[in-house]
Amino acid sequence: MTDSDGTAAPTTQGVNMSQEKVPVLIVGGGLTGLSAAVFLAHHGVRATLVERHPSTSVHPKARAINPRTMELYRAVGMEERVRAGRSPISGNTDLVHVETLAGNERVRMPNASIEDISRISPTQWTLIDQNQLEPILRKRAEEVGVDLRFHTRLDAVAEDSDGVTATLTDVGTGESSQLRAEYVVAADGSRSPLRELLGIGAHGRGTITNLVSFFFDADLTEALRGRKIIAAYVNNPAVRGTIIPIDNDRKWVINVSFFPEKGQSAEDFTEERCVELVRAAVGVPDLPLTIESVDMPAWDISARIADTFATGRFLVAGDAAHVMPPTGAFGASTGIQDAYNLAWKLALVLDGKAGRDLPATYDSERRPVAEETVRQAMLRFAVREGKQFQDVAEDLVDETTMTFGFAYPAGAFVGEDPQLWTVTENPDKPSGRPGTRAPHVTVEGAHGPFSTVDLFPVGFTLLTAGAVGPWAAAAQAGRDLGLVMTVRGIGEGGDYTDTEDTFTERYGIAPGGAVLVRPDGFVAWRSSGSPEGDVAHILTTVLRRVLCLD
Repeated sequence: MTDSDGTAAPTTQGVNMSQEKVPVLIVGGGLTGLSAAVFLAHHGVRATLVERHPSTSVHPKARAINPRTMELYRAVGMEERVRAGRSPISGNTDLVHVETLAGNERVRMPNASIEDISRISPTQWTLIDQNQLEPILRKRAEEVGVDLRFHTRLDAVAEDSDGVTATLTDVGTGESSQLRAEYVVAADGSRSPLRELLGIGAHGRGTITNLVSFFFDADLTEALRGRKIIAAYVNNPAVRGTIIPIDNDRKWVINVSFFPEKGQSAEDFTEERCVELVRAAVGVPDLPLTIESVDMPAWDISARIADTFATGRFLVAGDAAHVMPPTGAFGASTGIQDAYNLAWKLALVLDGKAGRDLPATYDSERRPVAEETVRQAMLRFAVREGKQFQDVAEDLVDETTMTFGFAYPAGAFVGEDPQLWTVTENPDKPSGRPGTRAPHVTVEGAHGPFSTVDLFPVGFTLLTAGAVGPWAAAAQAGRDLGLVMTVRGIGEGGDYTDTEDTFTERYGIAPGGAVLVRPDGFVAWRSSGSPEGDVAHILTTVLRRVLCLD
């Protein structure tokens, strides 16, 4: 689980035009909600965020942020902050499946975090605990003027033609208030009360297993045998769970499954029982240990995708939109990428520069990605639960492809032949087609080499293969629509040198061609060769389609 859960009553309230008004209300102060607030501020939108808990998470929860997500934090100037807060286990590499930690490994999962991906991205994986990342995001949100209201519960919402009325309650005082928002982002966790209020259904396997978590102190040096584990998935007749290091020394957390259908409950996990389970998981019957905490609430591993991510003025993101087993380090990054996708779209709609249908493209783009990501997490979870690795290997998509190679089937771009669409593509051989991440290419300017990924943090960017000249009018087309539009040439006669001579190949164009990249670093349109016709008219037509103005 990567977002905050809340509670809300299924009631509605009438509109009072004297109420406080905000552009965007974010419900949920976990990784997705806080990231959405930061990303919206980056695009000039100051959101209001409400979270029923008094503060950010105290549990490590999600611990790995993938390189694509780090590119997003890099775009908003947060990459170094996030890296500075990295986990004590940031140098660990091993994801193992074992009967016991001291026993033989059943399988060791491939781990993308140890791979050099400099050919694909200017950044890398970052292992950072959720209880470290959330405060970093919270501080950044405060710095950029986000209205953060922790210990505040959403009780009701009512949508009308002009916006949404939200009824809020201060959990500490019990005082209620109303707030008007033009759009609402539901980032309130896997049980999402707001999604329930909206009547949005979900599909998927649902709850897979119920768990409790407890912290313990022990010396596991002998059982580890030199391994630096990110997690050890344990499955034996006495215990099924996961051992996770906290400080890479003596502090650990173990997540243990229990089965209500067999009459089991979280109350069964007394301190004595927890000691037995740790020893059974480690495989050392007389292991000295101290149980530090057994009072964390029960939780569950589920696989579920909301039936829609966008309805009216509501956008559903993070665990509220998709929840998956914590295998593959997909959950947190998928939610944060949701937020980045919707932020620029909401900003342009609120500024009157895009059509009201643009937010709906968030659903058509992100929901297919969630479907495949949940499927991949489930395949990995099957191995964790005892299935043989070779039985699922054919269907597994590697982490690097899942990180960079996902493609949107339809959305805010001018597509090409839909019959060529695949849910993923090899990031080492990117197509550069609309609906895919604009590939990383190392180029060199006046101040040295850098990545093309760093050209996209604000506005639209037109990259030309060679001199800008034939495409120069594109900048005016952008300005005429009130957009930030930058035109940059790469290669001979351009602004930047193509140091590895790979730009045209990786973007799928010929010399003289051009690629339009959206504010989120995804390709919106491309021309394989030199322009034919009025460039300003061509780009105006393209942009109007991308922005749902036609």
